[in-house]
Amino acid sequence: MTRPQRLIFLHSSDELYGADRMLLEMVAAAGVDTDVEVWLPNDLAHPATPLCQELAARNVPVRHLALPVMRRAYQNPRGLAVLAMKSLRLVGLLRSARPDAVYCTTSAVLLAAPVARLARVPHVVGHFQEIWSRSDRTIIGLPARACHSLLSISEAVSRSLPRSVRSRTVVVPNGTPEPLRMVPLTGRSGALIFLVASRWNAWKGHQTLLAAWDLAGSPGRLVVLGGAPPSGESVDVVAVATALERPESVSIVGEVTDPSGYIEAADVVIMPSDAPEPFGLVAIEAFARGRPVIASAAGGLLDIVSDGTDGWLFPPGDAAALAGVLSSLTRESVVSAGAQGRRTYEARFTVERFAQAWRAAVFSGWQVEKASTD
Repeated sequence: MTRPQRLIFLHSSDELYGADRMLLEMVAAAGVDTDVEVWLPNDLAHPATPLCQELAARNVPVRHLALPVMRRAYQNPRGLAVLAMKSLRLVGLLRSARPDAVYCTTSAVLLAAPVARLARVPHVVGHFQEIWSRSDRTIIGLPARACHSLLSISEAVSRSLPRSVRSRTVVVPNGTPEPLRMVPLTGRSGALIFLVASRWNAWKGHQTLLAAWDLAGSPGRLVVLGGAPPSGESVDVVAVATALERPESVSIVGEVTDPSGYIEAADVVIMPSDAPEPFGLVAIEAFARGRPVIASAAGGLLDIVSDGTDGWLFPPGDAAALAGVLSSLTRESVVSAGAQGRRTYEARFTVERFAQAWRAAVFSGWQVEKASTD
């Protein structure tokens, strides 16, 4: 009897934001014929470990290890030495584990790709979930070439890659599961409820959104999910919201394990990012529940939201333009756009479509590589 193929996912965080939730979908897509294990880093202290808990609930083995995850804190001589030591340890760990494939789920763990090759792992996969900067192309481009198979989550991400990497990369758009229930927008009354759900990174646009909220005269109720990232520049959303003319119109919820209930309670979801989003998972989660999306017109969101159809776009960082969108919405226009958003989800972003495309991209390359080494 042939043993199941063993696949180890290397992931860069233990939270439940976009890339973390997509890891859960990849684990599911791998199927029962694949022996899956997830390795997570132990270099950051999280107030909670929801991804780890979700994996445990799915009976997926998890190990917390000293993985060579590229973070800003390591961009110095001492940090580089730490990454080198972690890489050497990872060689031994992989040789002991003897996986058939290693899957680097984000660009932050791509240092593990050449390490896996050194450990004689038969197949190495890299998944790009970030828009690369010029320095990224210089620093991460080399380890990315060690991967046998390469995937990206959007055309925007692929366009940011070095040509030598981009030419080998398959775009597999994210997908999201069918909601357990549908809460219709029809029949509602009163002020519109808006939702923003993301980490409070500086580039996520919370300051732009809250400035627009003031300019638009607080046109309803704004619910804010999320929290400051464990590393990197962030915004004190609570302080900015408190300084608004009508701070009582904004509800700060903080981090939640599952945002679906808040999306269902909202009328409109906002993605106000000042910098291009690599994809925008919350947008398709909103569409799945029949909620329209207001989004900045950049990055992967341009491939998801159609202006005036299933949502509305505004120039990134333009608080006045966003205020104009907020002020223009009526309940009728929101219901109409929400219905179209649901149709967009059904046509393009179901989890079944994702799983099929993901398996084709990952396992076809894996089997070709396996056949060449048999």
